Amino acid sequence: MTPISWVAEPYQQGDTAMRDAPRLLRDGQGDVLGSPLACTDRFMIEGADAGGRFALVEHTIAPGALAAPMHMHSNEDEFTYVLAGTFAAVLGDREVQAGPGDLVFKPRGEWHTFWNPGDVPTRVLEIISPAGLEEFFRLVDAAEADQDPERIAEMAERIGCDVDHDATAALVERHGLRF
Repeated sequence: MTPISWVAEPYQQGDTAMRDAPRLLRDGQGDVLGSPLACTDRFMIEGADAGGRFALVEHTIAPGALAAPMHMHSNEDEFTYVLAGTFAAVLGDREVQAGPGDLVFKPRGEWHTFWNPGDVPTRVLEIISPAGLEEFFRLVDAAEADQDPERIAEMAERIGCDVDHDATAALVERHGLRF
């Protein structure tokens, strides 16, 4: 294999000329939205970039933060690969914890949510197949200052996702989380 001796211009969100083209996304590149006090989302590959086949988002979750309300989507499966820290999740009627190197599968049609139960930031790669759910992250991140439960439910509904506010509130109280 010949080493690459050049670096392409960084891919920019919405650059249709680069979609489906080989490229290198450097550390720190990609749109980063959200709050470092809760959860940031780094959009690495979006559905439009991969013909709708999948999306890849890096979540960095602050200690004690719930990253998403209890939710269920009907169109996408999610695979969470833990890079650093501790990742906790509700999967249906079970609570699980995972660490670096672990993979958590959150299938469509199952209630779930996730948070950081540890004392250091948690970093995960979220693989979404097919793509679409990453749009919910964008909607929630854009409305970060307004975390009104009804508004979040409306945003979730736009992409075929249901939200359970009562289960979210119970989880926040049980684990002393911020959301």
